[in-house]
Amino acid sequence: MEFVQLLKSHRSIRKFTDEPLTDEMVNEIISAGLAAATSSNLQGTTVIRVRNPETRAAIAELAGGQTYVETAGAFFVWCADLHRSAEVCERNGGEFSAGMTEHMIIATTDCAIAAQSAVAAAESLGLGICYIGGIRNDPAKVTELLELPKQVFPVFGLCLGWPDQDPAIKPRLPLSVTLKEDRYDETGDEAGVADYDAKMREYYLERTGGKLDRTWSADMEKLLGKESRPHMQGYLNGQGFATK
Repeated sequence: MEFVQLLKSHRSIRKFTDEPLTDEMVNEIISAGLAAATSSNLQGTTVIRVRNPETRAAIAELAGGQTYVETAGAFFVWCADLHRSAEVCERNGGEFSAGMTEHMIIATTDCAIAAQSAVAAAESLGLGICYIGGIRNDPAKVTELLELPKQVFPVFGLCLGWPDQDPAIKPRLPLSVTLKEDRYDETGDEAGVADYDAKMREYYLERTGGKLDRTWSADMEKLLGKESRPHMQGYLNGQGFATK
């Protein structure tokens, strides 16, 4: 139950101390992540640790000015990778079937599962983390910076380091809304979301000293009520993904 409570205590950390992370610790964390479940043993994840300060600064800017990409003890880009397995397929006498949407889903899911296992390992050691989805603001530039081959794309970045802040835990939707029995039953969901909105309003007001009055529903209106990174489809097609 102690580990379960650790998982339920997750927070995003955006301010880190200057204390470095040892290579041994980093390797243990990433190894723990890559030990996670993988569909058909694809192991479709490649992790790039970005040490070069100029590259980290460039990625921070591309991600929308997220300076903690530069200041975290370590920064990684987690990639969905079909390149390695495609090469093996062809070396073994097969013909790689490029562009299959299912293959992209498998690799992306592998990547997310592995990253979250690494995050759990890191947090168990007292480290803080922050995912950086903003690298998809310009995935082509990130691809260029990291020299990613075809059949590889950056799914997200990950900051890792010793926390220098203690933010409150952000509430989650109640299980009455997200855990269903036997079928997708929406009975009571509207009321559950309304209750959650009230909790989120209280959370943001307290976190910002009364400066931010917002709810989950309002956030979803902004997020889903407009196009989101429409360049992604063209980028993925160019990298050889999801064309059929």
